[in-house]
Amino acid sequence: MSTSLTRAILFTTRKRHFIFKPINYQFINSRFYASEERQQNLIEKIVQKYAQDLFPGQKLKSGDFVTIQPEHVMTHDNTAAVRTNIGAQKIKFPNQAVFTIDHDVQNKSEKNLAKYASIEEFSKLQNVDFYPAGRGIGHQILIEEGYAFPYTMTVASDSHSNMYGGIGCLGTPIVRTDAAAIWATGKTWWQIPPVAKVEFKGQLQDGVTGKDVIITLCGMFNNDEVLNCAIEFTGNESIRGIGLEDRLAIANMTTEWGAINHSRINDIETNPLRPSPGAYYARHLTLDLSTVSPYISGPNSVKVSTPLTELEKQNIAINKAYLVSCVNSREGDLKAAAQVIKGKKVADGVEFYVAAASSEVQKEAEANGDWQTLINAGARVLPAGCGPCIGLGVGLLKDGEVGISATNRNFKGRMGSPNALAYLASPAVVAASAVAGRITNPAYLSTSSSPTPKITYTLNPIHEYIENSTINNDSIISGFPNTIKGQLLFCPADNLNTDGIYPGKYTYNDDITPKEMAKVVMENYDSKFANIVSKGDILVGGFNFGTGSSREQAAIAIKASGITLLIAGSYSQTFKRNSINNALICLESPELVQLLKSSYNSEEKTIRTRLDVEVKFAEGKILVKGSNGMDNVFGVGVLGKSVQEIWVAGGLENWVRQNCEI
Repeated sequence: MSTSLTRAILFTTRKRHFIFKPINYQFINSRFYASEERQQNLIEKIVQKYAQDLFPGQKLKSGDFVTIQPEHVMTHDNTAAVRTNIGAQKIKFPNQAVFTIDHDVQNKSEKNLAKYASIEEFSKLQNVDFYPAGRGIGHQILIEEGYAFPYTMTVASDSHSNMYGGIGCLGTPIVRTDAAAIWATGKTWWQIPPVAKVEFKGQLQDGVTGKDVIITLCGMFNNDEVLNCAIEFTGNESIRGIGLEDRLAIANMTTEWGAINHSRINDIETNPLRPSPGAYYARHLTLDLSTVSPYISGPNSVKVSTPLTELEKQNIAINKAYLVSCVNSREGDLKAAAQVIKGKKVADGVEFYVAAASSEVQKEAEANGDWQTLINAGARVLPAGCGPCIGLGVGLLKDGEVGISATNRNFKGRMGSPNALAYLASPAVVAASAVAGRITNPAYLSTSSSPTPKITYTLNPIHEYIENSTINNDSIISGFPNTIKGQLLFCPADNLNTDGIYPGKYTYNDDITPKEMAKVVMENYDSKFANIVSKGDILVGGFNFGTGSSREQAAIAIKASGITLLIAGSYSQTFKRNSINNALICLESPELVQLLKSSYNSEEKTIRTRLDVEVKFAEGKILVKGSNGMDNVFGVGVLGKSVQEIWVAGGLENWVRQNCEI
């Protein structure tokens, strides 16, 4: 059934734009209701199905704040932290929640096993579906077991829930405090983002995969063309030629850029949900699939992509190769690698790690012989689940090493040492490189030349979103400060990711205190940061601050370091959500960031500017006191009531306790 779907939709973590609004708070932005001619796209129609408390006849559009009650909410190892965050004693809708243990599954310590046991016991008490360690990666399980279903909306407290778009489900990441709020109330708030349409034309060449498609898109459109956008993939005939596993890989990696009821299947086939004719899209991208060739991402950036034919000429030796993770470790991926490596051996000095996306996938690979083929070649087997992709377990990159991986992220330091180099590629290329000992192509791929991808990009007129209601947004609620003052600390890097802010190796240490988190904040970005920052500083970052993983600790660690307020040119919206949920204010001022970038040419990653900053919230202004005694003034808009309420409460956890029945 799912392979006949001709449209895949998804929602990207770092491109998400919304803000938390109080329960029962009504918001109408007349700018988005002014034109009745603007028809709904597919994403807007799916959200319409899951939105609560709409006005009679209200048709949702991008920019609207809505209360959503998603079909399902998935949590993984962070289930324990979600339970602690708000202390919910009872989950309101047990059938809505799904627990999947998948991240730190190589950790057999008594402490970790006890945590897993407590999650399982909690699932039994709450009558929630539970999948233990070794069953597989949560996103794969939600696909296999039918929790992620076409034309539905399912969320997860993990940044790769957009993978569900590969089967036509609107998947959107949430953070773990949001998951706790959904446990308690069944609902959360969301702002519908602008929607970009990515139109495929033509057909993929033999040997070119979905991984190559998404690496191409990330590399070609690497200037935030779809920042803060949801994405619909279209192109009926082209998508019919893309297999389901390749669709899931494309959907999964855009973060960087169950029994199934037969009546539901019949309903989908007879009543498919489609965008209205003339539906509005904020951006329109096209890619001719016939011009896509194998591409390599990196090193250490998904925004850098190079044709394999060019990279191969550089004769880049590797130390480790990985066929793991939720993006490229399904049955077809394992088969592609096995076909390349059959009858060969992994090169001397190379470690080749393999883990199936789920135990069901591994059973299929074992049954058809592909699993044994990989083992015979010298592959080192890891349990079905996460691991090296997020810097956990064995096989991590060491100082000076080079790795090539079929995973979805290669941020500096994510897969081990920040002094290592990580490249991303398709499973077949990873397997061929493991055998050759250098980055190379499978023998069946042409190495003569690579066509230039044929792409187009159209930016349609779109209103800039405001994060505040037009109702009472000129007032400061009781308990919220009128002003915040501090000294300006500047980190000029753009696309500073959460691995740089809070390294993955600390993420699943549940006992680490905020004080200890402050000691390692920015460790992968600037090891000197913790010794430079002072209590009361106002931190100014670059553009797309906090991109990457949805880990909440990145915001917590910054706040724990003494930072009172964040200013950036723009943010990853998941990071911004985490910050708001933890009472850390985020403001956007691209003009201030550009001025600082032009004023400070220091090679230092963290710059103490000695400038004094005063933020006047009621006026929506930032005052930066210059050395000449003159103030530079930057407008930032007025923070809405909802952000103020969460800040005054000390974060979303306390706000939910005060406003909802737990």
